[in-house]
Amino acid sequence: MKNTSLTRCLAYAFSDTGGQLVFCVISFYLLKFYTDVYGISAASAGTILLVARVVDAMDAPVWGIIFDKTHSRWGRSRPWFLWLCVPFAVFGVLTFVTPALGYNAKVLYAALTYVTCSILYTGINTPVTSILASLTSSPAERITFTTFRMFGSKLGVLVVNLTALNLVRYFGRGDDRRGFLIVMLLFAAGSVLLFLFAFWKLDERVSETQAGGSIRQSFGAMKGNWPWIIIFVSSLFFWVAFISRISISAYFWEYTLHRKDLIGLANSLDFASLAGILALPFFVRLTSKRTVWFAGLAGAVAAQFVILHGIRTGSLPVVMVGWVLGILLSGIAMAMPFSLLSDSVDYGEWKSGVRAAGLLTAVGAAFCLKMGSGLGGALPAWILDWSHYAPPVGQQPVEQTAQALFGIELGFIWLPAACYALAAIPVLFYHRFERLEPRIREELALRRTAVPVANKPL
Repeated sequence: MKNTSLTRCLAYAFSDTGGQLVFCVISFYLLKFYTDVYGISAASAGTILLVARVVDAMDAPVWGIIFDKTHSRWGRSRPWFLWLCVPFAVFGVLTFVTPALGYNAKVLYAALTYVTCSILYTGINTPVTSILASLTSSPAERITFTTFRMFGSKLGVLVVNLTALNLVRYFGRGDDRRGFLIVMLLFAAGSVLLFLFAFWKLDERVSETQAGGSIRQSFGAMKGNWPWIIIFVSSLFFWVAFISRISISAYFWEYTLHRKDLIGLANSLDFASLAGILALPFFVRLTSKRTVWFAGLAGAVAAQFVILHGIRTGSLPVVMVGWVLGILLSGIAMAMPFSLLSDSVDYGEWKSGVRAAGLLTAVGAAFCLKMGSGLGGALPAWILDWSHYAPPVGQQPVEQTAQALFGIELGFIWLPAACYALAAIPVLFYHRFERLEPRIREELALRRTAVPVANKPL
């Protein structure tokens, strides 16, 4: 039976589209929503973003253990698409509800709704990664599935960025609070439908001989798992860079370039990253996973300096070239770890005898995404507060000081560039483990065929 049928690949793609329809709005626009629509200071907003993600990141190992302990007729990862899609959608909407409260109560409400939404996102998004190890045992097919997943992710980002702000203006008719609420209701409904489609069409085909061991055994799959450690460290810095860049981008286009009209278009260009992602199987066959991964991160650093050159010379075309290059190359750097995590699960099973797919992917993907996103959202917000950013008065923007403009540049150019560079360093050491993959696959296949059927977990 072919593992990578078009239906299964599309179902896997739509599992990430469903998550992005809600969480992309949060990643791209929540900071600006808090400061410019809901009336929360940049310092308070940054603290909310960090505290929420730190709390949420702590639940990643818990989710991972729960997934490894899950036993159902639908498998270990797949049922969570069904069980969590509605709660996730509901709290995605509540995050953009703006009750008339006192300032402290507003901050508390924002924190509670955002924390809950983030926790549920971890619960429904981590299985998108952990299920990959159960969809196929072939590294080549995992690259194919990951490519489709990235297509689905970028499709969700494209839909949000092409339509969200326009729909907010259309439905809000001057009232952005009302506009954001209606838009989130629409996106949340679409998210539920896509997760249900993924649940319907995906099935788990790889038997797991040692999945669901004790908690101590599951954590033992991390010990000495250097491929996973490399993925963890690099991913953490990557998400700080990526989220800081996009969370402050709206301020950059509006105040640095005075082109607020380009915000939606610029963010929608994220879809261009598919050009690199779709070529991943070719790139990996041509060279190696390590080389492709490192090139994506190093190129993302270079793209930041292209944008800086465009700012210094006052050239919008150069800025746009740097922006698109950053999108293309960071997309490659984003996609590689999701595929490699399944290989690190194999490595952990090979070394320890325990296949802890849920825990390794929860910590290696969800924890890094959450903690990195928390820092990536908080650091630019704190920089804005330090530089005395002035939010709009009503619908009228305020002229920013030179210090505020420097703060926007610091958060948009220099912070992402530094973190992309830090993410690239551990990747240089990945090649020695990549060379072991054929041996690991062969030995694991022999172990699995040697396990009597009666002893295999249900």
